[in-house]
Amino acid sequence: MLKCDVSEAVLTSLMDAQLRHRLLYKRSTPPWREVFRRRCVDRLKNSRSRLVDRYRQRSTAGALSIVDEVMEEEWTALQAEDRRLLSLRGPRNMQEQVGGVVQEYDELAVLDEIQQELMSHEISIIQEYERNLQLEQQYLSSVVEDMEHMHVICPICHTNNLSINSCFVSCPCGLHISTKRSVTPDVLQHLLESRVSEHRETCLQSPVFSIAPGAERSPGLFISCKVCDYLSVVL
Repeated sequence: MLKCDVSEAVLTSLMDAQLRHRLLYKRSTPPWREVFRRRCVDRLKNSRSRLVDRYRQRSTAGALSIVDEVMEEEWTALQAEDRRLLSLRGPRNMQEQVGGVVQEYDELAVLDEIQQELMSHEISIIQEYERNLQLEQQYLSSVVEDMEHMHVICPICHTNNLSINSCFVSCPCGLHISTKRSVTPDVLQHLLESRVSEHRETCLQSPVFSIAPGAERSPGLFISCKVCDYLSVVL
């Protein structure tokens, strides 16, 4: 019994000495560190879409980070190439046990260092996604705002701005057209400009716009020219 206690005491002393030596005199970096680090970084970058998708669905249950998954996948692949990595099975003798503790300490420290670096990369990816998302939202907001403030001059009176609301286009001058489909200011502006350009290709006279019954006897907006007999429906 005493012999066993002494052996354990010696083992503990040797382990403490080895660990103290490890802290004072850092051993050289494990040869697999850079390969593993590079593979993890590459896999994380290639898994950007997976990370972003998980971030979008962050309200659901489950971990947000994919760092642990990336490290586990690459570590498994690396272990298949080198079976000596992280061999933490029970030692056969005291010296192997002491060496195994130090080796485990080194490897865990390196793994922790790589994990911190990957988490930093992960945060950068999320921040980049948030910046891009914010820019897209700002752009869409500006487009909507421009559309809301876009004014189309009435082609009949040439004075007032047309009021374009859902499927109706109207003007204080008396113009009132049911378009039967949603028309935005930019679409209406394009229709007016395209009809004028179409007429200009064959005639240099100025066309006029008018309101007349359409195919279904509802008021429609037309463009015509008395010189060349051009006639076309705008709305």
